[in-house]
Amino acid sequence: MRTYYHTIAGERVTVNVPETGTDLDEFKRWARRAAKVGPIALDTEGTGLDIYSETFGLRTVQFGDRLTAWVIHWERGGWFTEAALWVLRKLRPYFLIHNAPYDWLVLNQRAGVPLEDLAPLTRDTSIMATLVDPRAEHEGGMGKALKPLSAKLIDPNAPDTQGDLTAVFRSLGLTKSTGWAGIPLDHPTYNLYAGLDVILTSRLYPILAELHERLDIRRMLVDYEHAIARICATMQRTGLVLDKDYCQALDARLAEEAEHYANVARQYGVENVNSTAQVAEALVWMGETQILDPRNVTKTGKPKVDKTVLLHLADLDLHTWERLGARDPNPLADAVVRSKRAAKWRSAYVETFLETADASGRVHPMIQTLAARTGRMSITRPALQTLPSSEQMIRRALLAEPDHVMVSCDFDAVEMRVLAALANVKKMKEAIAEGHDLHDFTASLVYGPDFTKHHRKICKGVGFGKVYGGGPETISRQTGAAIADIKRAIATYDRVYPEIKRFSARHQRIARENGMVTVTLTGRRLPLDRDRAYAVVNYQVQSAARDVLGQSLINADERGLLPYLRLPIHDELLGSFPKRESAELSRELEECMTMTLGGVSITAGAETKGLRSWGSLYGADY
Repeated sequence: MRTYYHTIAGERVTVNVPETGTDLDEFKRWARRAAKVGPIALDTEGTGLDIYSETFGLRTVQFGDRLTAWVIHWERGGWFTEAALWVLRKLRPYFLIHNAPYDWLVLNQRAGVPLEDLAPLTRDTSIMATLVDPRAEHEGGMGKALKPLSAKLIDPNAPDTQGDLTAVFRSLGLTKSTGWAGIPLDHPTYNLYAGLDVILTSRLYPILAELHERLDIRRMLVDYEHAIARICATMQRTGLVLDKDYCQALDARLAEEAEHYANVARQYGVENVNSTAQVAEALVWMGETQILDPRNVTKTGKPKVDKTVLLHLADLDLHTWERLGARDPNPLADAVVRSKRAAKWRSAYVETFLETADASGRVHPMIQTLAARTGRMSITRPALQTLPSSEQMIRRALLAEPDHVMVSCDFDAVEMRVLAALANVKKMKEAIAEGHDLHDFTASLVYGPDFTKHHRKICKGVGFGKVYGGGPETISRQTGAAIADIKRAIATYDRVYPEIKRFSARHQRIARENGMVTVTLTGRRLPLDRDRAYAVVNYQVQSAARDVLGQSLINADERGLLPYLRLPIHDELLGSFPKRESAELSRELEECMTMTLGGVSITAGAETKGLRSWGSLYGADY
């Protein structure tokens, strides 16, 4: 037995690394005793983050309580794997895991322990911490990673071993990405690091449990988030079929497109489309002096030429990339955004698909169930939720199962319906009940019955500005309307829907009385920034919309639809349905996503073109 000692919060803790069968018998005796006393912390160390890549390997499985950790070298096989599996499959204690979905999926994929077995036995300290404070560290919150949380709540020196391990990687000629696979299994720092993680998780749990009680965080909300984590981990495990041949051809096409538009940019003196200085200098030379406006500069005083600015100069819609007709397109801005987009799509999506596809040709995008402060989910590796709403090229690469069709079920204007419900906006609620298009209805109130498509677009922008916190400048860029017109529309909007301003004022007042924290319908605590208290409407609406989506996932799981679901994307659920049953299953999914909130009906509509690719829902022909 190799044994390491460390001090946490003034107490000596022990990390044991069994080497013999006798050592493993001692580990089992400890596990029996620990399981009778309370939950056992569980963690894994693998060779990286791409669980489904052919090169991924499980190296260690560790168990622990607040004073003792056991690092089991799974990589050695034989008795070591048998001992770990004995705890996971036969002893089956209650487990504490930090960021449970990762370990569920690792153990499911590499140890053959189904996540369906582990999930009901798990409390995830990352979920618990996020429900206390969902802010990232740079936003003034506790953060979500184990070491920063432990430094704030347990011992300021808790992250020390992380730095030590990084130094070891460097000394071995390894990087952060290659170190996990390359470090020797018996390296003392590696084993100490692995063992301390479960000890810290074990210590974190009672602190978070006490905070939950003190802050009155509902047990129902905790259970709800664990259910969603299990459902999304199941979807990640299933993954999507990748059209590899299409992907390889698209890779070449995007490389050619990026180079073509880079050549156009060179005609205007821009040798590197990613050089802010070169692009800004060329644009000013072309007469686009508005980018020098003091309101449009970075903190260091340099002109902003980010995507939003360039799309405006290119006269392109922020979401659809269609011409706005608001100005003459600047050819350099157009070339720069198109070259950068092609290069980004190639690296962020196509190459990631090809790099991470498993042996059977499936990709497994990572679903983060509590990514944003409001609880909104995100998809990473790749970030599929950042694709433009009208995009088909990337989506075409992802397929339903053979003899299946891809189906998308999307909420009907869910943010505006949630806003109507939460703020009790009477005219909005009446319009929804009567089946009116809400943006048409609003435009008729703001501009009269002879409103135009442009008026509708402005009113839609103002409405989403209320939901997402966008001001007149942002709405102007998105709609192409003059700022003065936007400001007049906002003033009229506030007169026809006065409940929204009252809702905002009331919740800002409550938040100030509650330490700048607003609490949602489900009991979610959302800290507000003191200089952005007006964002309370945005937080309340987005959080409630996310919880509507979460409840839909739970409803779908209870109806037996989970095997067909693939991704939660914004306010839609993507599924692979057998072609013959697609109509019936689509209706079932619509029912799962239909509910009532504050007297407002939340509805959804399923769409399928009867084709196999996700891109077919956006115009692709396969």
